[in-house]
Amino acid sequence: MALAPRDPIETAPRRGELDDVTLARAQRGDPAAWRALVEHHQGAVFALLGRLLGGGRRAAIEDLAQDTFLAVFRQLPAFQSAGPARLSTWILTIASRRAIDELRRRPASAIAADDIAARSDRADDALDRRRIAAAIDRALDDLSPEFRAAFVLRELHGLEYADIARALEIDLGTVKSRLARARAALRAALAEVHQ
Repeated sequence: MALAPRDPIETAPRRGELDDVTLARAQRGDPAAWRALVEHHQGAVFALLGRLLGGGRRAAIEDLAQDTFLAVFRQLPAFQSAGPARLSTWILTIASRRAIDELRRRPASAIAADDIAARSDRADDALDRRRIAAAIDRALDDLSPEFRAAFVLRELHGLEYADIARALEIDLGTVKSRLARARAALRAALAEVHQ
């Protein structure tokens, strides 16, 4: 099933979960339900992968999104909707793991810092925004893939700490320490810019 190309850095829409009937049909292998599942969750998957891998790696993002949904379909019959994770969290978990594996294999390119830096129409603010974005990029590039994943899942996708712990298969305390380290790196990078 081909995924529709998306801007990998677009903001993932805050949508509800897939309805139970469509999920049950998808778990039985119904192609129309699979299509509905992909259409419902592809925005969040592309946004997460784009933020973790950086916007300049469109082909890698598309490949990983395709790989994510193939894994989802292989594992979907075993997914328990009454279990600890929502379907959207479970899918983002699969995407996160694929992105972390990719980042371990190759050097990471910059995260989409424009998602973090404030936007402004004034020329001097635009220059400041670019400097801040470059500082954020450098700080995030220095983080390990695991720290970057925790940061992106929390700050850009709004996952709760417990969901991040399940997604990355780590303890809650480890989630907190990874987020603290990522935030400290960002604070230090932003302090550099404003000196």
